[in-house]
Amino acid sequence: MLLFDIDGVVRDVAASYRRALAETVHHYGGWRPDATCIDALKGEGRWNNDWEASLELLRRHGLDPLPAFSALVTVFSGFYFGGDPDGEPAQWRGFIGDEALLIDRSCFESLSAAGIAWGFVSGAEPASARYVLEQRLGLSDPPLVAMGDAPDKPDPTGLMRLARMLGGEPGALAPPVAYLGDTVADVLTVQNARRLYPSQRFFSLAVAPPHLHHQPEARRRYERSLQSAGADAVITTSDAALGELEQLLATA
Repeated sequence: MLLFDIDGVVRDVAASYRRALAETVHHYGGWRPDATCIDALKGEGRWNNDWEASLELLRRHGLDPLPAFSALVTVFSGFYFGGDPDGEPAQWRGFIGDEALLIDRSCFESLSAAGIAWGFVSGAEPASARYVLEQRLGLSDPPLVAMGDAPDKPDPTGLMRLARMLGGEPGALAPPVAYLGDTVADVLTVQNARRLYPSQRFFSLAVAPPHLHHQPEARRRYERSLQSAGADAVITTSDAALGELEQLLATA
């Protein structure tokens, strides 16, 4: 099976989630972290949740007192959704409207045709995840573990929950589980799953987020960090995942 992260893999969030993170930090701290700063924080493998990442950047910049977490979430959601997250997406006026898709529906049709189960394990809010998968990509009730369904990555609980749903209990006879993500936390999620289920085959596929695709040296550094964290393969674009998985299965 092939499971996907969403942000940075299915959609480009440089102008949405990452911008909301920067604007939230600016709202409280008066400065905007740039992409390099956010990449460095994400590279630590701990800050998959953008609300917590926003708060951590404020803490590191010396803001005292820090805002209440619930208040920060409200400010962040105002930037990102620009409306009620549980309301009608047509009424959203926030940065979510600026997300470019990085993959199309045909990729998932190809996976199904090849007999490969697929789904999504993401730290995105359920409303945001469902919006991109169902309304933007046109997928019908896609298998999804989103924010609040499981502990944040790199805890592998969400990954294994969806893997069980699609392939049964983990073990030597279960189908291999591949996960495509764009952060060190995504790679570490697979590494942690391997430690818990040593008889199960896992593959970590990784891709650099799209904001680095036109910065060759920065992209190489980022890809090296993914490899150092334990990625089995770093691919050029998300839609190359099926071909890479087939190669890994052939050589495993």
